[in-house]
Amino acid sequence: MSHELEAQFREAMLDIYRRAKAEAGYDARIFLGMVVERGGLETARYLINAPNVSDGYTALWSRKRLDLTVEAVMLDEKWQPLFSSAERKAAIDRLKAYGFTGPLPAA
Repeated sequence: MSHELEAQFREAMLDIYRRAKAEAGYDARIFLGMVVERGGLETARYLINAPNVSDGYTALWSRKRLDLTVEAVMLDEKWQPLFSSAERKAAIDRLKAYGFTGPLPAA
């Protein structure tokens, strides 16, 4: 796995933190702490494998900004090498369950 790709993904995670704060008025400090402490990839894996959605996911859902969730970002084709097909399917299923209207790849 490419260290460069992982570093770029970490930056993408920091970017959704900044965008959630600026565009949706949501300050995801816990998420930011996780990314800083664990890294972007480990944070994404932790969140996608959790049995329930995070408070941050719920907050973004209530603001109609599921596009700013880890689940939506990790499905970008660019990050495919970082995640298993099961993780990608879990992200797709979660987004569908919450009525995400953005583009989704085939499971």
